[in-house]
Amino acid sequence: MRILVVDDEHSIREFCTIALKKASYDITCAEDGVKACELLKKKSFDMIISDLQMPQMSGMEILDHVNKNYPDIVFLFITAHGTVTNAVHAMKQGAYDYILKPFQVDELLMRVEHAFQLKNLEQENSLLKRELNLKGGMDQLIGNSACMKPVYKIIKNVSKVSTNVLIMGESGSGKEVVAKAIHNLSPLKDKPFVTVNCGAIPEQLIESEMFGHKKGAFTGASFDKTGLFEAANGGTLFLDEVGELPLNIQVKLLRVIQERTVRKVGAINDIKINVRILVATNKDLDQMVKQKLFREDLYYRLNVISITVPSLRERLDDVPVLANMFLERYANKFSKNIKAISDKAMKLLCSYQYPGNVRELENIIERAVAIENTKTILPENLPDLTNKKSGSKNAAITDHELDLVAIMDKLEKELLTKAMNKSNGVKTSAAKLLGITLRSLRYRLSKFDLDDNLSDSDMEKAS
Repeated sequence: MRILVVDDEHSIREFCTIALKKASYDITCAEDGVKACELLKKKSFDMIISDLQMPQMSGMEILDHVNKNYPDIVFLFITAHGTVTNAVHAMKQGAYDYILKPFQVDELLMRVEHAFQLKNLEQENSLLKRELNLKGGMDQLIGNSACMKPVYKIIKNVSKVSTNVLIMGESGSGKEVVAKAIHNLSPLKDKPFVTVNCGAIPEQLIESEMFGHKKGAFTGASFDKTGLFEAANGGTLFLDEVGELPLNIQVKLLRVIQERTVRKVGAINDIKINVRILVATNKDLDQMVKQKLFREDLYYRLNVISITVPSLRERLDDVPVLANMFLERYANKFSKNIKAISDKAMKLLCSYQYPGNVRELENIIERAVAIENTKTILPENLPDLTNKKSGSKNAAITDHELDLVAIMDKLEKELLTKAMNKSNGVKTSAAKLLGITLRSLRYRLSKFDLDDNLSDSDMEKAS
């Protein structure tokens, strides 16, 4: 490292030269600021150590010159007790540190080394940010399969405009990752990104959560609450599982999109908002519109541009890179020295069909890392995937038996029927048995024409 020492006292220059040369630094000295500026034109330096108060040209003047012309140079000041305040001011102007006279060799070397370490950290952070920018905000989207390339292209295009986007795909396929990529690539990347899981909020609380409420608006409203739309103001609001929204909230969501205002529960005035809306669903909204379960006008407002995220079984060639990414993540999390996945284990992973998509693969790798005691993930520490693969030469399975949607629908219908019979037709009890919300149960019953159109109170009377 090349260091320029600037001080009008010969003893200080000599002391610094001897101490720093012993530490293998390349030292050049200047007796004043004018000479220092001349040297800067002829030779490059990594650091300047300068006295703060000197005749002709002060240390602050040298710092100002360096900031304008050589911003990568690390700057340290030498100062006396009476000028500490000036030295602190100099640090605010860009100096890294100051050394108080009189100082020892060890202190000088420590300050110099520390300043270089800080500079290196800054450079590393700058490189990391540059790498993320080169990835274009899509660093969480992993995979090079052919079916993902159109998705990447659409993400880059829609991120440039503020229109609403509908993201479709199976559960666990990465819809939220796509939404975050759109946000990170957009001009709103430094603004809030707020996620709302529409299926996870109890029906009676959805309006308050999304739009906020005023104190006293209802029992238990003991304070004013900021809604999620207001929290996302200026940024992006991501509505996950939008198909779970009840019809009365769909009406209010449509009003927000059209008028760009929200009204808190119990309020009389509207709040202006500027929010980009991204929505995702694993349901067939088009079919729900036909069944009058989703408003047609809202559907077309949300579905300006649509992106379909492929299932993992459609891009099995991405499994190795995803699996290794999750391996690294959980090996670090669990502090385990696991470096690889064995060939046999990887073969099993690549032959599985992943009904739970990327999320299921992540869970499989997390489990394997947690129980593995060697440096390599072995087949015996994976769940039983052998009977779940398709395309095996020895598997006598018909195309009809591989119809996942039909199989899942049949199972879902059987479970709904059993739950309704066991609860004597009381929907609230059936929903509790199945571990789903009452709203979700109603939708599923109507999907299979199992709803007898009785209200819950009628059901309870009947039982």
